[in-house]
Amino acid sequence: MSGHSKWSTIKHKKARTDAKRGKLFSKLVKEIMVAAKMGGPDLSANARLRTSVDKAKGMSLPADNIERAIKKGAGELQGVNYEEGTYEGYGPGGVAVLVSYMTDNKNRTASEVRFAFAKNNGNLGENGSVGWIFEAKGFFTVPMDTTDEDTLMEAAIEAGADDVVASPEDGIFEIYCAYGDYMAVKSALIEGGFTLDVSEATMIPKNTIKVEGKLAAQTMRLIDALEDCDDVQSVYANFDMSEEDMEAL
Repeated sequence: MSGHSKWSTIKHKKARTDAKRGKLFSKLVKEIMVAAKMGGPDLSANARLRTSVDKAKGMSLPADNIERAIKKGAGELQGVNYEEGTYEGYGPGGVAVLVSYMTDNKNRTASEVRFAFAKNNGNLGENGSVGWIFEAKGFFTVPMDTTDEDTLMEAAIEAGADDVVASPEDGIFEIYCAYGDYMAVKSALIEGGFTLDVSEATMIPKNTIKVEGKLAAQTMRLIDALEDCDDVQSVYANFDMSEEDMEAL
């Protein structure tokens, strides 16, 4: 799991300072629209929408944009009709890669994703080829210097978390919960006064593949190429690399 925590931390830092903020905002709006379309515009009754809005607020998407996205998704305003799905494949060294997308043109998306894999030493696979490696989970990290393990463990488990793992080499506690319990656990931790460095509803790999040096660089080039596709919402992979390699890349 340590590889996931390092990558998640860097992703959050990168997103907050991303020069391509317009592209990030576009992806957040898509998430909200699809969530509102699937489950309706009422945040109290639509857990997926609550999670999407919470993520958008965390990335500083303006409130007006969020409101318009909800109305478009619910059909109250005219908007684009997006479909969602996943692509599965392998990166350099056999790293499993799961790509989630939202698009109004599946042929365009398939072409862009296939090209990104082919150009970066990867292979697009069949549906089901790597999806089984990942589990939908809520994931949080709390700095070790802000609390002690017993206090956090008691609060997290009471809130509905499945596990709390100490990662002394990274200076953090990792917290995992069921995907559906993400918002409840997050709210409880915030109300309890805990500092959340990373907070996300994500896909966690059940196993990891160690990559380093040239292989690490190739892996990150593939991830970046996929994330740069306009229709790609998220990219998940089961690589594990050293903090030194990750920070350098």
